[in-house]
Amino acid sequence: MTKKITIGLTLLFFGIHIGVIHQATQAQIPTPVAPPTTKTICPAQLATSVNSIINRPLFSRVRWGILVQSLSSEQPLYSRDAQKYFTPASNTKLLTTAAALQQLGTNFRIRTSIYQDDNGILRVVGRGDPSLSDTQLQALAKQLKQQGITQISQLAVDDSYIQGDIVNPTWQWEDVQSDYGAPISSFILNENIFTFKLVPQAIGKPLQVIWTDPNEAKQWGIINQSMTVTQNSKPINVTRDLRGFLLRIQGQLAANSESYLVTLPVVDPNYYFLRRFRTVLATEKISLGQTLVVPGGNNQQEIAAVDSPPLSELVTETNVNSNNLYAEALLRALAFKQPNLHNKNTADIGLEVLKASLIKLGVDPTTYILVDGSGLSRRNLVSPEALVQTLQGMAKTPAASVYRASLPVAGKSGTLKNRFRNTPAEGIVQAKTGTLSGAVSLAGYINGTSYEPLVFSIMVNQSEQSASMLRQAIDEIVVLLTQLQRC
Repeated sequence: MTKKITIGLTLLFFGIHIGVIHQATQAQIPTPVAPPTTKTICPAQLATSVNSIINRPLFSRVRWGILVQSLSSEQPLYSRDAQKYFTPASNTKLLTTAAALQQLGTNFRIRTSIYQDDNGILRVVGRGDPSLSDTQLQALAKQLKQQGITQISQLAVDDSYIQGDIVNPTWQWEDVQSDYGAPISSFILNENIFTFKLVPQAIGKPLQVIWTDPNEAKQWGIINQSMTVTQNSKPINVTRDLRGFLLRIQGQLAANSESYLVTLPVVDPNYYFLRRFRTVLATEKISLGQTLVVPGGNNQQEIAAVDSPPLSELVTETNVNSNNLYAEALLRALAFKQPNLHNKNTADIGLEVLKASLIKLGVDPTTYILVDGSGLSRRNLVSPEALVQTLQGMAKTPAASVYRASLPVAGKSGTLKNRFRNTPAEGIVQAKTGTLSGAVSLAGYINGTSYEPLVFSIMVNQSEQSASMLRQAIDEIVVLLTQLQRC
């Protein structure tokens, strides 16, 4: 049995403590919830009840942004700095996925193709499919084999579909060097991460490094300063230099402890794809000669292709599991139908399309400023008003049910699975979480039993309190909202 551990990799060999992190901007730690209650609240009492939570002394230095409205009304039931900007964290994904569904449609798929030119050279065209895995590579290899191809003298990858930085320049170092900040490009394979295990050995010996993919082992030099101990082990710490060639492993594991699974982002997505594809082709007994990266070319004879799942499924993975890589891929997918503009980043074009799409939904473009699609950047600025307008606007579209179904359900799924259990909110709240250092947010829909459907946005910024403490307060407010009734 293994534990997954995500490594913060920093400048040169400046190590940081490693914590267990999952795919959201940061892990959604199980939060204490309010006890079940049959209490009911009249709308006139809501302000007093909410204020009693956010005005507690421990929140005296915290910025709160809150907006609660009926799904079909623009009249607020509660508002607190709803027009002001906040760092939204992964609530940004609500805007990205709304625009993607509007612009591309629920059945849109991202295609990865292999073309053959007149000289017999094969060219793979990647278009940024975030779901591409070794399974799809196997499907491509089988298609080639079915066409009688047993030898490829030259294979080129065309990475020109997505232009610009493979990681957002505004992301922090620990994000860029962690699996939840993996690079985004035309080629995304296995979510552009790779893994290895650290396994305890005899006491006093370094931990054994066992690579999941032997090809990746050849890409790295390792300075192994770890140790197997009897007990009271020290946290594992893995750092790398800026060039991406050398790993330093430090820390201790007890001899009888479980192994650790270290997850790292790939350095060069193109060559990672080529290494994996060479291995997969070999399983089909297809020999591969020279490989190279050649942007552009003629897409004349497609001889193999795989498609991503429909956008409805990609959006669900994005929101339910707060998958940053999927969100960034969808942002770039927004640029697919736009003119190919030279010297302009695909992500920037995507942000322009996102804004135009949200305007059609009725979202005021002055209520937010985005620099990425996932919410990992601390430079994103979003108001509660923008999120509520997005939620209300999407409820009126043909994709309303798909959008809503993509959100975690309180106490049931995704990043809300461990929240709101045994409360009136369980099962009737569908909402998107968001967490960064000092910033916690939640926005979504409430189907109460005694009141009309609600939309809400709650954002907390500039807090020294723990994320779990902030989530507990947010959850108390949401539980109050589920107890509204007409009086």
